[in-house]
Amino acid sequence: MKNNRHDPEIITSLQNPRVKEVTALQNSSSLRREKGLFVVEGLREVERCVESGFRLRSVFCCPALCRHLPTLSEGVRVFEVSEAVYGKMAYRGGTEGIVAVVCGSAQDRSLESLERILSGDTSAPLIVVVESVEKPGNLGAMLRTADAAGVSAVIVCDSRTDLYNPNLIRASLGGVFTRSIAVCSSEEAIAWLKNHGISILTAQLQDSGLYYDTDMTRPTALVFGAEADGLSDIWRQAADAHIRIPMLGGIDSLNVSASMAVLCYEALRQRRTSGSLRNLSPDRP
Repeated sequence: MKNNRHDPEIITSLQNPRVKEVTALQNSSSLRREKGLFVVEGLREVERCVESGFRLRSVFCCPALCRHLPTLSEGVRVFEVSEAVYGKMAYRGGTEGIVAVVCGSAQDRSLESLERILSGDTSAPLIVVVESVEKPGNLGAMLRTADAAGVSAVIVCDSRTDLYNPNLIRASLGGVFTRSIAVCSSEEAIAWLKNHGISILTAQLQDSGLYYDTDMTRPTALVFGAEADGLSDIWRQAADAHIRIPMLGGIDSLNVSASMAVLCYEALRQRRTSGSLRNLSPDRP
C-alpha cells in the first residue's frame, strides 16, 4: 500500500523495535504517560482521533486487512506490516488492519479544560460526571453513549483508569475523541458545576426519587459512581436531587453504563418534549 508521499517502509519481523514499542504502549499505562503516546486501532477510531485534532506520529497498516488509510498530515510515518506482525501489534481482532501511534496523554485533559468544555454550547448543557469508575470497558461504553445522546461534556473525577487504555478506546468506538472531556477531582467538579448554575442529579438507590419525575430540561449534570461502591458522600451531599431507576426484579442495580444510557435518553426525551432541542436532524429522531 502506498500513501500520497512515498512508499511505506515494510516490516515483517516480530522483533522490530517499532513493533515492540506499540505492544508495550498497548499494555502499559505508565509508559503511555511517560512517553506522551498512546495507540489507536481501527479505521473509524483513527479517523475520529484525527478529526478531534490529535496528531499521529506513525501508522501501521496490513494490506491484507486495510481498505484504505485516513487522510494523513505531513510528517506521519507509514509502515506496511505483515499479517503476523499486525496480529502481534493489535490489541483486538477485527480492527480493519490499521494501528496508529498518537501523540498525547490523559494529562492533556486536565482541570483547566473545565472552562473550555462548554465552549460554543449555548443551550442548557447536559453533562455526565463519572466518579472513580475502574473498568475501562464501562467508561468506554459510557463515552459511546455520551456521543450517541449528544451529551455536552463528560467530567471524569478521581479517575481509576487511563483514558487511553486500549479497552476503553475500543468500547467507546472512538467516543473518547468525539466528546469534550475534563479530568479533575470531585471537589473541583462540584465547585465548577455550582458556579455555573448546573443542577447536580446523583444516581443512587438511597433517599431518591424516580428519574422520570425529575426535571432534566434545565442545565443538568448526571452523576454516576464506581461499580462496586457507588457515589462518595461528597456527591450525595452536593446533589440538588437524588434519582433512581426502578428495579422490578431481584437485582438491585444496573451496570453503570446501562444506568447512564437510561438517564441520558430520559433527558433527551424531556428536552425534545419541551421543545428545548431543535438541532436534531430528520434522520436522528
